[in-house]
Amino acid sequence: MTDKTRQIKLGHLSIGGGAPVAVQSMCNTDTRDTEATLTQVRALHEVGCEIVRCAVPDMAAAENLGAIINECPLPLVADIHFDYKLALTAVGQGVAGLRLNPGNIGERWKVEEVVRACAERRVPIRIGVNGGSLEKELLEKYGHPSAEAMVESALGHIRILEELNYSEIKVSLKASDIHRTVEAYRLLAQQVDYPLHIGITEAGTTWSGTIKSAVGLGTLLYEGIGDTLRVSLTGDPVEEVRVGFEILKSLGLRERGPIFVSCPTCGRCQVNLIEVAEEVERRLQDLPLPITIAVMGCVVNGPGEAREADLGIAGGKGQGLLFRNGEVLRKVPESQLADALVAEAQALVAARQDAGTC
Repeated sequence: MTDKTRQIKLGHLSIGGGAPVAVQSMCNTDTRDTEATLTQVRALHEVGCEIVRCAVPDMAAAENLGAIINECPLPLVADIHFDYKLALTAVGQGVAGLRLNPGNIGERWKVEEVVRACAERRVPIRIGVNGGSLEKELLEKYGHPSAEAMVESALGHIRILEELNYSEIKVSLKASDIHRTVEAYRLLAQQVDYPLHIGITEAGTTWSGTIKSAVGLGTLLYEGIGDTLRVSLTGDPVEEVRVGFEILKSLGLRERGPIFVSCPTCGRCQVNLIEVAEEVERRLQDLPLPITIAVMGCVVNGPGEAREADLGIAGGKGQGLLFRNGEVLRKVPESQLADALVAEAQALVAARQDAGTC
């Protein structure tokens, strides 16, 4: 989130110019399958996803976008490559945005037609440069897909739109490694003020991709670079959204869902804290309220962390103290710790919702 970028609208969302960093994902369903796509969109929406992108590989997919949009709770971005007719159809179907590189859809008049259609509906275009698909001449010039080559590619696409007086632009520069990605964004952020969509592309499986994305995106966000993000994982897109929000929460940039605090355990721990912590996180991860929950295992740091949290437990020998808002509620046997903490969390959320404080 940075106030250095200009602001654009993507559906009802404000992007850039100090607006909160938005979390997006991409469906891995067949866009021609309306119900399968909507089922996945609804699952993404439930965990907080704010923008969804769909691949548009052919005209059948483009022509089905309207059916999806009619029931889609999120701004939908159409992912277009090479064929300007797909872009025109997608805009006509009512998409909120396009992911399209104007330099790879052919003659100038084709780009002009797409820009004209987008201008009529204020549909922003995201230029998406990927280190794995740079132009041949740039690879020959730089010898490999360097950060400088990626930035030059992006500036070339931007120039085409600027020459057509179109400024509803968002830009991404993604590579599969952290160093090139971070350096490319740093270089581009010094040269343009368009909103930036950040991500580490082809980051990997849920485990390794989460770590790589957290390091790369965390670095950029800490430096004030990034207006929307996607965590690209080989797995369930729902996990992309969860990880994206955890990254933002860890930097204090967004508040959504619980903030979990738990100790790494040591020889002083006399309850099965790992099992309790995992169960509590699993059962409460999708709570809408940003409450802090501490799951602590011993008398050294446990009581202090539990008192500072909205809810917490501090483990003892086969039992634990249950805290709420800094006060001890009661002692709870080890076998009931997870259930007790989950019940208190649900009650706290319900109370705050009734009071209108969430």
